Amino acid sequence: MTGGGATGGGATGTWGAAPVGVWPGDPARPGTPVARTPADVEALAGAASEPQLQARVSVCIACPRLVAWREQVARERRRAFADQQYWGRPVPSFGARTPRVLVLGLAPAAHGANRTGRMFTGDRSGDWLYAALHRVGLASQPTSTVLDDGLELRGARITAPVRCAPPANKPTPAERDACRPWLARELELVWPQLRAVVVLGGFGWAALWPALRAAGVELPPRVPVFGHGVEVEVAGRTVLGCYHVSQQNTFTGRLTEPMLDGVLARAAELAGLVGGPDQ
Repeated sequence: MTGGGATGGGATGTWGAAPVGVWPGDPARPGTPVARTPADVEALAGAASEPQLQARVSVCIACPRLVAWREQVARERRRAFADQQYWGRPVPSFGARTPRVLVLGLAPAAHGANRTGRMFTGDRSGDWLYAALHRVGLASQPTSTVLDDGLELRGARITAPVRCAPPANKPTPAERDACRPWLARELELVWPQLRAVVVLGGFGWAALWPALRAAGVELPPRVPVFGHGVEVEVAGRTVLGCYHVSQQNTFTGRLTEPMLDGVLARAAELAGLVGGPDQ
């Protein structure tokens, strides 16, 4: 998609963030309420329905540093994508409406999801993740490049504890906490049918537990430290740790394809999704 303009979430200038209601599949509309403070996030997440939640997430401007950075990236753009309009807004979740497997990342990549508008789409981390999801039967194809590439997830959904691309891929604790009500409400909505949560990396591991508590889920008395392959039983569901699919991990061999496949296949098995049902 090419073009530019202002978004109802507060972006300014040509080639800034995508205008509300113009981007293909945009969950928001011009009248979608905008969270301008952490208190607004808590109030608007509240009892939001699934469509309302994703729409409200996508126009949030509660964290000034993140808003400034994501929109700067969208204006300046990487040379390889100089002719493309960037999404430049908080990224909604992607996947099944009633998932049995939830994959929790960290935050959108500046030139990946912040560009394409879909979780883990358009960067090398996404290349690794979607190829693995396809190998274990949770994705319809092994690649994720643009919104209209035909990709569908089968019984799975991808989300993140922070929805805006952060500078240096490092959200602050305050930004993580401000974003928590979006994740807590999402967990509350999907928890009844959910069977497994795959957490990519230590940041997501630390962010998950207070979000689950806020969603009303009873936590085990002791949560183990993050580690690849760690499993924790939580109210009849299983939370699994997995090294993040960052280039730092995949390039160095800290995370290999068999390691990633093993965790995702285990989640699919726990969820009864071996073979990949259509959802």
